[in-house]
Amino acid sequence: MVKVLRGVRGAITVESNNSTMICESVVELLTSMVTANNIETEDIGAVIFSSTSDLNSAFPAVGARSLGWNEVPLFGTQEIENPSGISKCIRVLILWNTDLPQRSIKHIYLRDAISLRQDIKEKEDANR
Repeated sequence: MVKVLRGVRGAITVESNNSTMICESVVELLTSMVTANNIETEDIGAVIFSSTSDLNSAFPAVGARSLGWNEVPLFGTQEIENPSGISKCIRVLILWNTDLPQRSIKHIYLRDAISLRQDIKEKEDANR
């Protein structure tokens, strides 16, 4: 089967603006995303991180590097400040080469970040 580029989305909130907590949260999120989708790092084209302006103690990419993602291209940016947005949040987009159809991709939203995707929360609740 032919592999195509797919996007795997995820987000997590962090308790406080602390470099250790930021890195640990990124590790938790990436581990969940990789596990849920059976992602092999050699199939990752790139990873884009964004974080809210209230998280500036560490670059989220540092968490990915701690997982050994040294060959994966990583990019970080800052979210716009939106009055109705969620605070202390890191978002991730993994660009992944896979033979799975888009509908089979599992997007992961942890902690308060689940509020970003109510459709996923409702689907999870219905499956319980």
